[in-house]
Amino acid sequence: MVIGQFCDTYPPTVDGVGRVTLSYCRTLAELGHEAYYIAPQSKDGTEVYGIPVILSASLPVPGELFRMGVPGLDAKFQKAIREVPFDLVHAQDPFLAGMEASRIARKRDIPLVSTFHSKYYDDALAKTHSRALADVVVQKLVKFYDRCDGVWTVNHATADVLRGYGFRGKILIMENGTDPEKLSEEAALRLSERVRVKSGVPFLLFVGQHNYKKNLHGILKACAMMKNNGKPFQLVTAGDGPDFDDIVKEAKRLGIQDDVQFLGFMSDRNELMALYHRADLLVFPSLYDNAPMVVREAAVMGTPALVVQGSCSAEGMEDQVNGYISPNETPEAIYETIVRALPSVREVGERARVSIPKSWRSIMEKVVSEYERLIDGHVSRGDSIWEELWK
Repeated sequence: MVIGQFCDTYPPTVDGVGRVTLSYCRTLAELGHEAYYIAPQSKDGTEVYGIPVILSASLPVPGELFRMGVPGLDAKFQKAIREVPFDLVHAQDPFLAGMEASRIARKRDIPLVSTFHSKYYDDALAKTHSRALADVVVQKLVKFYDRCDGVWTVNHATADVLRGYGFRGKILIMENGTDPEKLSEEAALRLSERVRVKSGVPFLLFVGQHNYKKNLHGILKACAMMKNNGKPFQLVTAGDGPDFDDIVKEAKRLGIQDDVQFLGFMSDRNELMALYHRADLLVFPSLYDNAPMVVREAAVMGTPALVVQGSCSAEGMEDQVNGYISPNETPEAIYETIVRALPSVREVGERARVSIPKSWRSIMEKVVSEYERLIDGHVSRGDSIWEELWK
């Protein structure tokens, strides 16, 4: 099969969906298929990942790390797309990437699959500060999913979110994978030169976009409680984001700047995995994320995660068995859960390593089977999604 994987971000941009898309392309190639990563050109140039890539011209988006693709204005991109005989296209984002994927699917009369990854209502509300406008965005997105041949979510909790948006069609659960990785001694050595490690002091870690929607303020305030109650700790964060500078300032305001180290974006995969391995506990009390890759990556390296009860991130996790579940997202609850977790992180981390990760190959075998079913049973939809979606 020849598959187009469409995404609104391209690595090294900090974006979990982009990393999922990259894993799709690589694993599909290992299974003997041809998968193209199709996205806007990254600000930092074209990285080489050993897979076919088609990138469109892009424009910066104020206040964001990602860039807006303009595929319709890029003649070189359109020429490259025309030369690929796609059997199916998969939109990992429903926005400009999804629109381009849907255009190709309609024009060539091939199946369109889309995976629902994010809480788009929350994103729209944060940007517009208007519930009415956020509702309009969600209504348009539901129309997009209504026009897809296959709609997937990464877990059952995420499917419930999409149902809450008003989608009534069939949803297939297709989880994300995480491949086993060995600790690189060289990467661990490089990391030791970057990270100030305090001997005998609990090592807390956050990995992800530095955006307040990830509840980083809750982590910092919980750490301030640790300090005020005489409980030693060290917090290391990895990642970049629109609120990075404000988060650094908040750590200083809370008086914990000497106990926190902000590493910024880590482009070296081996160093990131070494960081997971070095940590005692991944602290990830986000209500926004659906199926965070960081929880699975930490588990691969034997490090358990702290998540919030009722969050999508908590699906498949059992408190004090293969992770830790905070009763809510408040700093007080996070603090109490950290204190409760620290004595047993090694045992719980080992159980997380065994129970949480699933290989990308096992996931992609299911993906291939579903792709083939959709291709074999595809029925032409006829009408233009562009005409229907924005009525």
